[in-house]
Amino acid sequence: MTAAKMVAELAVERGKHFQAFPEYGPERSGAPIVAFTRLSSEPIQIYSPIEHPNLVLVLDETLVGTVDVTDGAPDDAIVIVNTTESPEEISAHMDFGSRRVMCVAATKIALDTIGKAIPNTPMVGAIAKATGLFTLDEIEEHLRESFGKKFSEKVVEGNVEAVRRAYKEVQG
Repeated sequence: MTAAKMVAELAVERGKHFQAFPEYGPERSGAPIVAFTRLSSEPIQIYSPIEHPNLVLVLDETLVGTVDVTDGAPDDAIVIVNTTESPEEISAHMDFGSRRVMCVAATKIALDTIGKAIPNTPMVGAIAKATGLFTLDEIEEHLRESFGKKFSEKVVEGNVEAVRRAYKEVQG
């Protein structure tokens, strides 16, 4: 949900319209959740879950091959998986079809730069590289502005470094 919210905030800062919301089921605490983010140049008139996502983020690689993480995604969708495996290795666990599979070790990057296993910020760096929706400079400016209000400079700069590394290290 944090990554979805950050993408939405970046979009608003760029004059886009957005929706960002989670979908919680009756599952147990700690079960996987789904979060949706819509971005558009025009006002959004749809108020429902996204059935055909153009971009799928998988923060927990154990879901690949267990859950159809690409359910409804078109053939030209981008799938970014938080994993230390390569796109070829992760594709051995699931048939992604013709979808573009990208991998980034977001949890490892977060541990190295932030000191916590929180992969959200690195995943936003991977999104920027995969889609071109945002530049590194735009994300860094956003992090310094929004995170700077809540966190120490060390935490902010750790997140900035996490974004940079993920942008540089994403494969696929």
